Amino acid sequence: MHVRLKIGPVLIPTFAMPRSIAFWMHFVRSALILLGTTVASAENWPCWRGPQHNGISQETGWNASWPEAGPPIAWRASVGIGFSSVVVSDNRLYTMGNEDNQDTVRCLDATTGATLWSHSYEADLGDKFFEGGPTSTPTLHGDSVFTLSRWGHLTRLNRITGQVRWSTNVAQETGTRIPGWGFAGSPRIHDQKLLLNVGESGMAIDPATGSILWKSANRDAGYSTPVTFKLQDRWVMALGSGKSFLAVDVETGTELWQQRWLTRYGVNSADPIVAGNQMFISSGYGKGAALLEMNASGVNVVWQNRDMRNQLNSCVLLDGHLFGFDGDAGVSSSLRCLSWKTGEVLWTDESIATGGLMAAGNRLIVLSDQGELIVAEASREHFLPLARARVLQGKCWTTPTLANGRIYCRNAVGDLVCVDVRPTAPASSQVDQTP
Repeated sequence: MHVRLKIGPVLIPTFAMPRSIAFWMHFVRSALILLGTTVASAENWPCWRGPQHNGISQETGWNASWPEAGPPIAWRASVGIGFSSVVVSDNRLYTMGNEDNQDTVRCLDATTGATLWSHSYEADLGDKFFEGGPTSTPTLHGDSVFTLSRWGHLTRLNRITGQVRWSTNVAQETGTRIPGWGFAGSPRIHDQKLLLNVGESGMAIDPATGSILWKSANRDAGYSTPVTFKLQDRWVMALGSGKSFLAVDVETGTELWQQRWLTRYGVNSADPIVAGNQMFISSGYGKGAALLEMNASGVNVVWQNRDMRNQLNSCVLLDGHLFGFDGDAGVSSSLRCLSWKTGEVLWTDESIATGGLMAAGNRLIVLSDQGELIVAEASREHFLPLARARVLQGKCWTTPTLANGRIYCRNAVGDLVCVDVRPTAPASSQVDQTP
């Protein structure tokens, strides 16, 4: 009997299988050990918070051992003012920015930063107490990219050519009020529905046509992205509104329960985190966090405190521990680790005031508000950086993206940098691209 064994990208030639199963198993183990340093898994990042919608990448093999001068910079580009994060698929990168009161959706080559296409439409910068520009992130699905502006422009584009499939303004079409800082939640695709945080408890759109499937009460939306999960026998969408966190039946739009959650200025922007029948919610502006237990009739509060106040970006949950930024930007904030089960603070690091973070394996990838990119072990004991380097100047509130061996970071004025963390990354090229 002849066998061909494929491990990662390496194909072991055909050979005759030994009769001894023990010998065969020893061979496989040895091959895995020998290939362990070269086999790595890459992963696309098609939507806000990644393919599992939790801010955690399954990518392995990327390099966190940087020289003193910092990691190689593959390229830099300018994408316009805003806080839209980056999504990546098939070596194409998508993000949004604003220039001269026009929002622009951009598609760049993820390897070189070269512009492949762009699509613009009129949109006010909206620089109310901050730089302004888009605050949501594009969503990739099939051959399409979906985008939502702060003022309700909802667009479906061909993700290869940039051709408009359909475009509408959901706020104008439905008469739904726009919250104070505009719509910030990213579109979420679930079971042939495009889910939006528009209206008090969301809205569902037919992604094929742009027609409205259902909508909710004309009250202020929050700024989080919808999170979907299965509760007993139905699919549910959770999101933050201007005054609460709530759960909605995805199929009908029927509200299932609501946890009142009042903050200054009605800002609930961090996505809920769901694990089993429990949900973690958190908001800044002095509010704090809570762990909710969900059941058929509603929710119960397991614990509540003010020890994790996510003003801008969500925590990540790893091995029963929450990692995230506590406090409001420019006031008194820090990076912190909490116990999911009890809400106990396990450690605090005040060297990083605020910013965005994601995780890959057991490592945190942090972009500080001052543009420092940091990789650290996701430890419950302490914050222990493995590598750190300043990659940007100016305000950085946007969560970084790891995709296919590269970390993409941006600042408020639209400087986008590609940090090459592949194991075989070449020396820094510092290429500038002007989309």
